[in-house]
Amino acid sequence: MSLKPSKKSDQTKNWMQPRRDRRKMIQPEYHLIVTEGTETEPTYFMAMGDIINKNYPDRINVKVEGKGNNTLNLYSKAKNDVKNSANVYRHVWIVYDTDDFPAAHIDETARLCEEDSDSDTTYHAIWSNQCVELWFLLHFSYMQSDIHRKEYWSKLTDALKSIGEGDYHKNRTDMYRILSPYMDTAIANAQKLEENNVGKAPSKSAPGTMIHNLIIKLKPYLNPEL
Repeated sequence: MSLKPSKKSDQTKNWMQPRRDRRKMIQPEYHLIVTEGTETEPTYFMAMGDIINKNYPDRINVKVEGKGNNTLNLYSKAKNDVKNSANVYRHVWIVYDTDDFPAAHIDETARLCEEDSDSDTTYHAIWSNQCVELWFLLHFSYMQSDIHRKEYWSKLTDALKSIGEGDYHKNRTDMYRILSPYMDTAIANAQKLEENNVGKAPSKSAPGTMIHNLIIKLKPYLNPEL
């Protein structure tokens, strides 16, 4: 492209004049949340996305996809979605549990997210060791014991019953509504776990979760009064 200034004779031509009759169109910031689960996690994040997309359509757009895949397969599907999308996703959030998947796959997914991020798109490895129920439980209390994921369910049932919300079971559709008043507590507890796990790979960070990083990014748009 030439860097020469335009000739004076050209400056009077219509195509050289700045367009004053068009408003500059500003695209919203696009976010893609891709989850391992197909019900529990998508329902939780879709509740947030619905609030955000309704109240801030010109500033931010959140799309949630429950893929039913894990770790590396989930990452590959997210990359494919980004490639085939008409929108440029500014942030792509790969939400997965460690469960009993191979440690190498868990850690490689996180590495690829960091490696493939560029100035256009940032990939985030939003893992939970062992499961998303840890994030739910952190809304009620801090927990640093490494227990089996199924033990979280009984603890969540106790916590939910204490506030009159009944038993916990997989695929409850109202978890965001129930937990949102305790969001700041969950963020603080998750950050404490993150500090405890500094220097550890995701597969070794038990218990631990990165969901708070996604929540912190979206939290300013969750209040319709802003």
